Amino acid sequence: MKHTHSLWRHSAGLLALGAIHALAFAPGPLPSWTLPFVDIFTLAILARAVFQSRSVLRAAGAGLLFGVANFAVGIYWLYISMHSFGGLAAPLAAGAVLLLAFVLALFIVLACALSRWLSACQLGMASNYRWHLLMAAIWASSWTAAEWLRGTLFTGFPWMNIGYAHIDGVLAGWAPIVGVYGLAWLSAFAAGAIALLAGAKDNQNDAAAAVTVGAAIVTGLVGILLGHVSWSEPHGQPLIIRLVQGNVSQAEKFDPSRMLQGIENYMRLAALAPKEPDGAPSLIVLPETIIPVFQDRIAPQIWEQWLHIAKERNATILMGIPLHRTVKGQDRYTNSAIAFDATASLSELGAATVPMTYDKHHLVPFGEFIPWGFRWFVRAMQIPLGDFNRGAPRQRLFHINGQAFSPDICYEDVFGEEIIQSVRNSQIYGPGANILVNISNLAWFGNSWALRQHLQISRMRALETARPMIRATNTGMTAAIAPDGKVRAALDPMQKGVLDVEVQGTIGLTPYVRWSNWPVLVWTGLFLLWGWALRKRVPGEPIQ
Repeated sequence: MKHTHSLWRHSAGLLALGAIHALAFAPGPLPSWTLPFVDIFTLAILARAVFQSRSVLRAAGAGLLFGVANFAVGIYWLYISMHSFGGLAAPLAAGAVLLLAFVLALFIVLACALSRWLSACQLGMASNYRWHLLMAAIWASSWTAAEWLRGTLFTGFPWMNIGYAHIDGVLAGWAPIVGVYGLAWLSAFAAGAIALLAGAKDNQNDAAAAVTVGAAIVTGLVGILLGHVSWSEPHGQPLIIRLVQGNVSQAEKFDPSRMLQGIENYMRLAALAPKEPDGAPSLIVLPETIIPVFQDRIAPQIWEQWLHIAKERNATILMGIPLHRTVKGQDRYTNSAIAFDATASLSELGAATVPMTYDKHHLVPFGEFIPWGFRWFVRAMQIPLGDFNRGAPRQRLFHINGQAFSPDICYEDVFGEEIIQSVRNSQIYGPGANILVNISNLAWFGNSWALRQHLQISRMRALETARPMIRATNTGMTAAIAPDGKVRAALDPMQKGVLDVEVQGTIGLTPYVRWSNWPVLVWTGLFLLWGWALRKRVPGEPIQ
């Protein structure tokens, strides 16, 4: 009976730990400065549980409990999209969130089991600093490998990568060099070092573990120094950009009887006069699918109104819209962004042949494409626009007032290794982007953590690339982000408004833009191979 109670307390503790860890990915309810500490210390407790597990299977079980709670709490907002807007029955929507949390938790299971298996031969003799450093590195490498697999397999779902917890922490300075996966490695290493120090049983182990913690502290100090390095320089003249947040509810957006009201709402905001005579925007950015039907179903009078606004404001308009085109006799449907000024023709707009067009490349499963075998699930919901064609990985940039803009749509900026493609120079399309643009519609998720989590992700992309990032969203978070990842200005979520902000484009390539994730993956792989080689030399315990 006593053993049963102890097991229940242990399991409940791991579930609570995972739920607390889910708070580390965006400020609210916790302040931003606490997020790195929440991530590291909750992971340290998990790492200690893994190191102290009597077998690989028990380590895997600890990872499963932690992971299910972490993801169920962290992505709870998917319930809102499936139930409130998709019409899926509450039990099915809740079950779908839990099922996804379980699947995502399997990657944490992998990290915990692999770490425990590779470090098994060292657990009883980790009495010098080299063993402690290696054990912490194996833990960090196992975690990072699992993060990378989660962000890659089956089109990837890298949301809640632990690196995002450190956008306001001492490790943030490493992001332009090693990217978010590198930050994940450094964070997990610090957690592993703390776990080993907490589990030290004698003075010799204390000293060795302290050296490992010291190494983690050094990475933080170096991160502070790197935060003062400028990886880019100004390019061209700054320009005033208007970011528009219409706050059109998802219930209204696709309702045929109220669709025109939503479009007119955005027209009024885009047409607003500048607050100051010298503050007129030269670019007006509107969110994803502000026109929620294909362009060839739009009355010419609506396109005439948009052209009138572009002429009246003497500005280029960038907007999100689904496009229907016929390419080589085949119908092609894309979730796209277009940009045009007053010189565009009605025929160009109606046929989607404006020169500045971007087609979304990384589509959202179930929302924008239907995975094989799941069409029944999509039919159970009432989400429109469910099956798009993909755009090319690298496309022509939008050249406006001497700056090259790289648009991406909603979920795409979760993939840093894809965003950097547009920042690099291209033999076909020329120099890379000076300014990143994300247009999103997160109205699917209400006023939830999804909005703030996505802002943290966009901040990481700005920091990795040393490019300013501007975000125009339907319900939030609409913001202007500096090349150092700091938010310069933002609109409150779930509010209607415009944000006129001066943005300076930049040039220069960070190490991460040049090398992508390869250095971190090689570093991670070498440590895992080292651990495997030691495991082969020293007989391990049976899996039980």
